[in-house]
Amino acid sequence: MGEFFNAILNFINYAVSIAPRLFEGLKMTASMTVCSLILGIVVGLISCFFSISKVKILNKLSGAYLSIIRGTPLMVQAMFIYFGITGALGFRISSFSASIIVLMLNAGAYLSEIFRSGIKAINKGQMEAARSLGLPHGVAMRKVILPQAFRIVIPSVTNQFIITLKDTSILSVIGVAELMRQSNQIVSGNFRGFETYAVVAVWYYVLVVILTKLFKLLERRLAN
Repeated sequence: MGEFFNAILNFINYAVSIAPRLFEGLKMTASMTVCSLILGIVVGLISCFFSISKVKILNKLSGAYLSIIRGTPLMVQAMFIYFGITGALGFRISSFSASIIVLMLNAGAYLSEIFRSGIKAINKGQMEAARSLGLPHGVAMRKVILPQAFRIVIPSVTNQFIITLKDTSILSVIGVAELMRQSNQIVSGNFRGFETYAVVAVWYYVLVVILTKLFKLLERRLAN
């Protein structure tokens, strides 16, 4: 029993000792997640409006975008943007910028379908009633349909937020100094993989729990 408690104490001491380096990675992970989700929401809304538009070319553009993003792995997209496109065009961008672009495009594709399903869930009579009151289509969509759709899709948006947060760990392959890359560098220096990755797993889990609680709080406030 004494050995067990000593092992726990050693693990806690080790977790505390690597916390400063992991915190640096955490700040990068949080920045990537928030920036890419904000931009992803914009991209997702644009793609959503294209997909429900009566203009066929816009439908096809949205369909092609969704097909490409959803049909290729995130890691391949990251390598293609960071190494492929920049190499072919003869310029360089930072790994952070490339990561934001990749996560934005990825989140936008899935959010597009989430928003579309939310809009489709609203009774068509809502739009007809708004138009009968003299509201233009765009105003009716912004003032009547979207607020209701947003409340419906909050759980799905929460899931996408969590997925994007966890996807940041994949982007360590292009050199972003986020949480996973910091842990890899720690392990390469001390070879304590079990303890290090266990600590990182706890950090990710705590982040996911906090985000879930925050979105549930938002959902309750909007419901009231």
